[in-house]
Amino acid sequence: MDKILNLGKYIFPISFLLYAGLHLGKPDVGADFVPDYIPFPYFWNYFTLVCILLFIVSAVIGRYDKLAYVLMAFYVLLMAILVHLPRAMGHELSTELMTGDLAREKELEMVNFMRNILVTGALMGFGKFVAKDKRIVG
Repeated sequence: MDKILNLGKYIFPISFLLYAGLHLGKPDVGADFVPDYIPFPYFWNYFTLVCILLFIVSAVIGRYDKLAYVLMAFYVLLMAILVHLPRAMGHELSTELMTGDLAREKELEMVNFMRNILVTGALMGFGKFVAKDKRIVG
């Protein structure tokens, strides 16, 4: 059973490839999530893509993995607070990307906010209990 459970060490970080694919395949959507007060949304979209890929590599190979989990948790928490929570309250919702009415979009953003909080907790747990390389973050 432990061999099966040990696969989680790899499945969890590799699942972030979905986000990398979204940043690469749909840069307009990624750039739209950058708040209006932050300049250069396409730069931040691609910068985030690189950071996600570096996180995945670090977590899978086990080098600087604790630092990678901490930084990724910080990033996901920032996304929850700076992007999804304001959008859940109706701020900065793009009418071009809306699938329905405003109430539905706000509800989806609240789901995104809660998902990011959940993922932040998982990243922190992996950083504490799974990561082995403690060179920078002791």
